[in-house]
Amino acid sequence: MALLVLIILGVTLGWLASIIARTEAPGTILRQIALGMIVSVIAGAIANEGTMIGSLSILSLGIALAATGVALVLYHALRLRKSDSRA
Repeated sequence: MALLVLIILGVTLGWLASIIARTEAPGTILRQIALGMIVSVIAGAIANEGTMIGSLSILSLGIALAATGVALVLYHALRLRKSDSRA
């Protein structure tokens, strides 16, 4: 159950990041969703002491939320820097 919650959290945050950043390219949206999902699952697993069977603590959920948010902000910062250097 914890794994499912973390996957849904990561996908939702990746999707919301694409809305906030106003990205329209399908490849970019999918990259953000995948990044959100991967970071959320990894951070949640580390914070939940490596176990994904059973329940998810509030602390693990918060850490996964924060780590996913930071990863998506960094992704957009690097993407913006890369597009500025091309212009």
